[in-house]
Amino acid sequence: MKLEEICNVRPSERQLKWQRLEFYGFIHFGMNTMTGAEWGLGHEDRSLFNPGQLDASEWVSVLKASGMRAVILTCKHHDGFCLWPSRYSEHTVAHTPWRGGKGDLVREVADACRQQGLVFGTYLSPWDRTEQTYGEGKAYDDFYIQQLTELLTEYGGIGCVWLDGANGEGPGGKKQYYDWDRYYEVIRRLQPQCVISVCGPDIRWVGNEAGQTRAEEWSVVPKLLQDAEKVAEKSQQADDGRFSRSLNSMDEDLGSRAAIAAYEGEWVWYPAEVNTSIRPGWFYHEEEDTQVRSGSELFDIYLNAVGGNATFLLNIPPTKEGLIAEPDRRALAELGRRIAGLSDHSLMRGAEVRASSSAGDRERVQQLIDGEVQPDQPLWQPAEGDSEPWLEVVFPQKVAFNTVILQEQITLGQRVEAFELWTADQQQWSKLAEGSIIGYRRIIRVPDTTAGRLKIVFKQFRGFPALSHVRVLSIEE
Repeated sequence: MKLEEICNVRPSERQLKWQRLEFYGFIHFGMNTMTGAEWGLGHEDRSLFNPGQLDASEWVSVLKASGMRAVILTCKHHDGFCLWPSRYSEHTVAHTPWRGGKGDLVREVADACRQQGLVFGTYLSPWDRTEQTYGEGKAYDDFYIQQLTELLTEYGGIGCVWLDGANGEGPGGKKQYYDWDRYYEVIRRLQPQCVISVCGPDIRWVGNEAGQTRAEEWSVVPKLLQDAEKVAEKSQQADDGRFSRSLNSMDEDLGSRAAIAAYEGEWVWYPAEVNTSIRPGWFYHEEEDTQVRSGSELFDIYLNAVGGNATFLLNIPPTKEGLIAEPDRRALAELGRRIAGLSDHSLMRGAEVRASSSAGDRERVQQLIDGEVQPDQPLWQPAEGDSEPWLEVVFPQKVAFNTVILQEQITLGQRVEAFELWTADQQQWSKLAEGSIIGYRRIIRVPDTTAGRLKIVFKQFRGFPALSHVRVLSIEE
């Protein structure tokens, strides 16, 4: 594909809606919580599962207050224990003391999300260490589809099915090769607006579980990456620390002009998700209570992820009693306070926008700073032939700031390849910062600066830049 064609690769409606969620939670909870394991072996004693203080509404409330807009629940992990009363397995909550065997945690979390305005998503491990048909090909795929269908038809709208490629041996060392296309067909048919993440065609894994992002996170990438996590031989088969913290599982450059020149295949819109846990482990372990990431550290990850053209998935593992531990709650409260500060528009009040050239009217250009909007068309796009377009924000008086937020109108694709930020008080301009991609959102942290004018100069782009939002603010370090 030529560069002009690649710049017109655009997100689907489901991808666009999911990206706009920006930040959402993972809840790892189940039999592993009770046994203290990360990866259970299957066939655990079901009487161990009896979280006496579990309140799904409280979980969702805490996550929502941290700034999250969706929750993904580990409905079944690799051990095969189901948090809903599946009709196709006995290794479920229906055969435990919890709620007298009448409980359904999937329903409780789904209902709590719906009541509090969050999107609900599911994780259903393809690997099941309890199910006897694992490793028998179609027989196991039939079983998996039956459970997937339960989750997609009995709990209302599902925003995401999160799939990984974990793939171990079944009874007698048998190997299972997942029928991914069959899984996708069922998801698309039963939940058409649902994204399929990681081992799926909609949202890709950023390449590590350490909360790290690339300097350039392109949403338009080679189509072959949609299969990168599905190869059984490369799947995660143990949690030894090296896999979860690896930073080398995917190439650093996925979408630059050099990458385009080196790849002759098809390109697709496949945005990145940054996922990590608030603790070293994915399930709760009391001994990790002193190792919870701080609100400040989580905020840095948020700025780099959401502010680096990715989404941010943060895991919060409840305790054996079904509570979110106090250290986690404190960190999340601090994170929520800091994220809320990003909505401060006070420095933009009274400011005006000037542009080098514009295909739109003056009123629409001004809307770039008047509020966060998501129009079908860009609020600003330069005229063709403008070789170095720019936007200038003129403040009514000098302002002190340390952060600049830019957003492209990604309904038209991802276009900006390089830009510069310049500031001035009168006519003397000085370069403040430079960057490469923008995408859905770019949060640029700059040295403490006081200025009356800010100019954004677009140095390189594939198709003329189209912006939807500009914001300047001062955030707490």
